[in-house]
Amino acid sequence: MLKELSIRNFAIIEDLTVSFSNGLTVLTGETGAGKSIIIDAVHLLAGGRGNSEFIRHGARKAELGGLFQISSSLHPVHKKLEEAGIEIEEDTIILRRDLHDTGKSICRVNGKLVPLSVLRDIGASLIDIHGQHENQELMDEKQHIYLLDHFAEEQLAPIQEVYSSQYEEYRSLKRELASISIDEQLMAQRIDLYQFQMKELEDAKLRLGEEDELLDERRRLMNFNKIFERSNEAYEAIQGESKGLDWIGNAMGALEDAAKVDDQFKEASEAVTTAFYALQDAAHQVKNVLDELEFDPARLNEVEQRLALFQNLKRKYGSTIEEILAYYEKIKTELNELLNRDEILQVKERKVLEMESALQELAVQLTAIRKNAAHHLSEAIMAELRELHMEKAKFIVNFDELSFFDANGKDQVIFYISTNVGEPPKSLPKIASGGELSRMMLALKTIFSSSNGITSIIFDEVDTGVSGRVAQAIAEKIAAISINSQVLCISHLPQVAAMADHHYFIKKEVNHDRTFTSLLEIDTKARIEEVSRMMSGAEITDLTLQHATELLKMANARKKQMK
Repeated sequence: MLKELSIRNFAIIEDLTVSFSNGLTVLTGETGAGKSIIIDAVHLLAGGRGNSEFIRHGARKAELGGLFQISSSLHPVHKKLEEAGIEIEEDTIILRRDLHDTGKSICRVNGKLVPLSVLRDIGASLIDIHGQHENQELMDEKQHIYLLDHFAEEQLAPIQEVYSSQYEEYRSLKRELASISIDEQLMAQRIDLYQFQMKELEDAKLRLGEEDELLDERRRLMNFNKIFERSNEAYEAIQGESKGLDWIGNAMGALEDAAKVDDQFKEASEAVTTAFYALQDAAHQVKNVLDELEFDPARLNEVEQRLALFQNLKRKYGSTIEEILAYYEKIKTELNELLNRDEILQVKERKVLEMESALQELAVQLTAIRKNAAHHLSEAIMAELRELHMEKAKFIVNFDELSFFDANGKDQVIFYISTNVGEPPKSLPKIASGGELSRMMLALKTIFSSSNGITSIIFDEVDTGVSGRVAQAIAEKIAAISINSQVLCISHLPQVAAMADHHYFIKKEVNHDRTFTSLLEIDTKARIEEVSRMMSGAEITDLTLQHATELLKMANARKKQMK
């Protein structure tokens, strides 16, 4: 859940830090006090779009931070953190986002800099924001199948895993078929090109390690004179008459004689003797090399031409000999496929037919599970809608079979609803009003809240435009959702405020010609006054206070029944 939220220099908020708890937290206040600004801040913290206009006037940047506590090791955010290479300590996740007046946005998760896309992906696992006009999943028919699959996840998951694996293999095979199925002229051109390239590479007779050997040989040939002169000078210094080896030989003999009468010279004698024979061996090695040294201008020319060939091939086929040889193997395989195109095409087409048959069987199973789940989902949603005073609503899940396979099988799923008696069900996005969509969304949230894994659900004035018994029903639904998920709710309804486990009042003040927003958790007495204000809309009277007290008592009793 969201444990703490900090906002600095964001819109009219200069500096605000607030702690949240489990259950239902309601934020209320007068219009324009900054309630929706807080939700905007949370939205940006979770990866939403932002710009420099959010920065408080006179500031260089806006700073947003959120601390989340994750109690379950099975929460989907763990996998996303692992994929991003982010460590989690003590089940705590800290999101931070800074918006600069230059338009630059800096995002961090647990102190690690991340792209906005990663922050958005992680934020989506932690926060689910629903506003008055933000029922995207219900308004997008393409999302309906995912809502249904979520409802049937336990039964669907094993078959979906097998289907997804085979579907990816099927798509890969279809791509291979498409690459083989090219027109005759293009195929002939590609065959000629590959044959030319393969002959050029085969004639080159490339060998791993040869380039390094030739570079060493060229260096030796180009430095022949220096090598000959210096090695000959070294040999003469060691082996020449009355040179190094003669003098060390004299020293060796003298020390051997001294060591015979005094053990103190034994170690030095052995060291000089070892050095004498080592130098003698070195001189022989240098002499052997000198005897074989011969400058060959023709060989230098051959080496230069061979290295030039390597550079030419690198420009065409790869930056290293390894890459060139890999390219050769690649075009060799592709040429074989082109030359044996008809035979390979037939084999792959048979394989596609086999895979389509296997996918069809799995798709049929997916459809059967979905249709069974759709029946239960329809009943569950209509039960929820009845409690939200949409007694006449009829909800069905409409299935159409696709003529092709996609990632979900062959099902096209669209939610249909009829809200009036005698009217046939139609696509939900086409006929549902804003208030009906809000209640539909609440119904789904109530059904899914115990299993969707979202840490915090935020409702931003989803109760706008309702009153009376519908308002009470919505309040109870929001409270029911908060049993399994932390819920933060901005509301104008006294019924919703009365159901709160925690109630914050948002206040706007003007000091020194600047606007400031503050947030205060209010106690029982202040809650009665705030609910009274929400009921009356203006003046607080003894009667409205009495009604507010009664509403809070009724809400407490209702919450105890829920739990």
